[in-house]
Amino acid sequence: MAGHNKWSKIKHRKAAVEKKKTKIWSKISKAIMVAARNGGPDPESNLSLRYAIDEARYANMPKDTIQRAIDKGAGAGSGDNWEHLVYEGYGPGGAAVLVDALTDNRTRTAGDLRLIFGNHGGNLGTSGCVSFMFSVRGQLFVPRQAITEEALLEAALEAGADDVISPEQGDAEGMYEILTSPSAFGEVRRALESKGVSIEQAEVTKIAENTVVLRGEQADTLNDLLEALDDNDDVQKVYSNAQTED
Repeated sequence: MAGHNKWSKIKHRKAAVEKKKTKIWSKISKAIMVAARNGGPDPESNLSLRYAIDEARYANMPKDTIQRAIDKGAGAGSGDNWEHLVYEGYGPGGAAVLVDALTDNRTRTAGDLRLIFGNHGGNLGTSGCVSFMFSVRGQLFVPRQAITEEALLEAALEAGADDVISPEQGDAEGMYEILTSPSAFGEVRRALESKGVSIEQAEVTKIAENTVVLRGEQADTLNDLLEALDDNDDVQKVYSNAQTED
């Protein structure tokens, strides 16, 4: 085990999800519809759909809402022509920002995001300017009290996990962070669930290889930028390589 896990950042994001549940569910529904439309309604053979359904589960989306999104995407649907685009840019302090979007109008989305970046001390960059700083990883969080460290290590690593990062000493409510390759993510999650291990959150995400630390006004401005991007209806996910401190 090594490093410092990112649960505090995820916990903050989960609190924000509770405040914006309707918007979050709408974004996940869109992702489910697009995945079902492009790859079919069976999550066993459609990896993108499986990931979207997993995200819906951890966002406490009702099963019938998930199924309606699958049915709409797999059927004739509304005719919406959504496309997945990745936007890249810089925030305050040179922090790298990566934005996953689903849009039916790339001109509108690019204009909106350029304005958001500009209003928060950043700028929208060119394709490839920051994406090389991030890698696609499976990421799972398990409550400290759910399993012993030794048992978690054995179960996760046997199932193909790359690393298990322990919570800080003395943090009774801390989380173990488990990192996997995208291909091993499902197997690791199933292995833990088969042992009755409670998983707080699990997703395939983009993680920065190296981070920068921002403090004070820069940290506040970056957080405002990330929140404004996340509030945009076309934006699905926002990633940054910054760690913010008070």
